[in-house]
Amino acid sequence: MTINVLIVDDSAVVRQVLASQLDGVAGIRVLDTAADPIFARRKMEQQWPDVIILDIEMPRMDGITFLRQLMAERPTPVIICSTLTERGAQVTLQALAAGAVEIITKPKAGLKLFLQESRNALIDAVKAAASARLAPPGTGKGSRPEPVTAKLSADLVLPKASPGRLFATTDRVVAIGTSTGGTQALERVLTRLPVSAPGIVVVQHMPAQFTRAFAERLNELCQISVKEAQNNDRVLPGQALIAPGGRHMLLRRSGAQYRVEVRDGPVVSRHKPSVDVLFRSVASAAGPNALGIIMTGMGDDGAHGLLEMRQAGAITLGQSETSCIVYGMPKEAKKLGAVLREVELDQLPTLIMDSLNVNGGHGPAGPSG
Repeated sequence: MTINVLIVDDSAVVRQVLASQLDGVAGIRVLDTAADPIFARRKMEQQWPDVIILDIEMPRMDGITFLRQLMAERPTPVIICSTLTERGAQVTLQALAAGAVEIITKPKAGLKLFLQESRNALIDAVKAAASARLAPPGTGKGSRPEPVTAKLSADLVLPKASPGRLFATTDRVVAIGTSTGGTQALERVLTRLPVSAPGIVVVQHMPAQFTRAFAERLNELCQISVKEAQNNDRVLPGQALIAPGGRHMLLRRSGAQYRVEVRDGPVVSRHKPSVDVLFRSVASAAGPNALGIIMTGMGDDGAHGLLEMRQAGAITLGQSETSCIVYGMPKEAKKLGAVLREVELDQLPTLIMDSLNVNGGHGPAGPSG
């Protein structure tokens, strides 16, 4: 199946460079380009694209308005092409909330070289967007993401822990990993948690310039506090720590306290931060005191780490196919035997709270039928 792409950006340079990077890629065809949403509409009357790459700030109609109209009329996977600025981050989060599924970034200067160097990320974003499920099963297209082979494993960041007994503690840790579609899914989960929720650590695949704005937005919406993690932050009840883009986040234990380590390192499973790195560290530091959740996203990042969590005694949950925008990461984790139970997205807040009363993998969040 060929993925037909429409590029909508008021910069002729951006249109030309993006088109040139996608030309010749097997399974992808640049259908057309447009300088603004008005021109895009006319072209879409001739042939509807499978994926739209959309700028935000354009003349005549801005990208957010166009995106909202599109999602109301005919939901179509949209990749936001955003500038690496604080303003760009804030507006991009509005676009993600409105239904966009992926982000690619562009700097103010050195644009052509930057986009050329980001070719692989662009191709991955297009494939992930094409796999997104934006309509009920059976009414939309592309709910089968291509499996992505991991390039590097978590071994390059930290060794796999040897089996051992952890000292008992009453503190629970919830570790969540997600990618494409995860910003909307995380909002649905975290906004329904009370301040008595256990401490939560999250890896959401997102560019470095956007995770702080994402955490700040969630913090405004949630009863729990949400912040971009900093090195040595303590994991506390009623708080979620979001891994900063471009850095790995690991869970560490000191006595009865859990803290996070934020550090640089190689890209793992094609991502930084990597869910595999977080989950492996949680398996080592928390073991049966943890709940691991793998959510919507393309590829297999987190699958091996979730298996290590399950082997360490943690409860492990996967988001159901029917509630995923992209059923990739949970599917790969399930194939490995890492998922104890698959659940609908809207069940997760209750199961997170139930984990406070779980002992050694038995209880409300355990396996059922």
